[in-house]
Amino acid sequence: MSVWDDLVGQEPVVAQLTSAASDGAGLAHAWLFTGPPGAGRTTAARAFAAALQCQEVPRGCGHCPSCHQVLQGTHADVKVVRPTGLSYGADQARKLVLSAASSPSGGRWQIVLFEDAHRATETATNVLLKAIEEPPARTIWLLCTPSPEDLLVTIKSRCRVVTLRTPPVAAVADALFQRDGVDRDTADLAARVAQGHIGQARRLATDPEARGRRAAVMAVPRRLTSVSSAVAAAEAIVKAAADEAQVQSEELDEEETSALRKALGESEKGRMPRGTAGALKELADRQKSRATRVRRDALDRTLLDLASYYRDVLTLQLGAVSELCNVDLAAELRTSAADGRPEDTLRRLDAIMECRERLELNVNPQLAVEALTLALRTG
Repeated sequence: MSVWDDLVGQEPVVAQLTSAASDGAGLAHAWLFTGPPGAGRTTAARAFAAALQCQEVPRGCGHCPSCHQVLQGTHADVKVVRPTGLSYGADQARKLVLSAASSPSGGRWQIVLFEDAHRATETATNVLLKAIEEPPARTIWLLCTPSPEDLLVTIKSRCRVVTLRTPPVAAVADALFQRDGVDRDTADLAARVAQGHIGQARRLATDPEARGRRAAVMAVPRRLTSVSSAVAAAEAIVKAAADEAQVQSEELDEEETSALRKALGESEKGRMPRGTAGALKELADRQKSRATRVRRDALDRTLLDLASYYRDVLTLQLGAVSELCNVDLAAELRTSAADGRPEDTLRRLDAIMECRERLELNVNPQLAVEALTLALRTG
């Protein structure tokens, strides 16, 4: 086992980071991890942080105390920043910069791993820029964004860019089969419908409820027979996303709360030392704020799943050689393709993209999705 095991289909990135972790003298002080959803930006950054703190050679053994602590989120010299709301403000950035300037307490480096760095406001980004321009000698910044263009050019130019790709479907399926014990057929189907998103593929392969939520979304196109059915379909989409977000939030909350309780000295009987209630409440408040972002992201992912349906229909209508994403719906997709026109399918895809843009502008989700399902019905 090593810290790189979860980087499915990212062999060039693993080679790049392994080499960098071993070369302490020439190590860049700021790194930018980019790639589409599901590629493993945060996973790669966390693995790199573990390798940098690793006590063994070669770096990134995965079993020494430092590697274990980083991967579990309890290492004192690795600060993981997760924007809890829809943005990350300047006051938060200033506190982070001040904290990052301290010397390592026991590790080799003081590391800041900033998930979703593109959520920082313009003012917060300028604060971070100053810290990245002149970092302390033993501080390393690891920033994660979908695209290099999501950050200021001045920040990007000071970072070494690590570009992750969407993992090949076959690699994701192999990981599910070999590491998670999923049967081959289920692994292949989950990897394909998740379009290479390893986290989504694992949920679909191992959680029957997740498969049920996907089925509810993929049933929407055939349900759009009237205005009332379009409204009901909108409710189904929003509910499926909300249920998915709740599962994800609960998983994150449980992991973070457990790690914090242990770090604060929880007894074997589950009792906490005096003076720790404030820290636990602060974490609970951050988790509550993050839930809003998780719901927004889950709804966006649900809309992309719906878009994959019409993408497959358009593929069939145009006679393209691309493989279908939703192979389990092949018969239905062929019927839809035969009954419609490519231009109508394109309008439906445009409607989904427009809905995603409206949600980014904080339009009420239920209203935005109702407008979408009505457009899908008449498209």
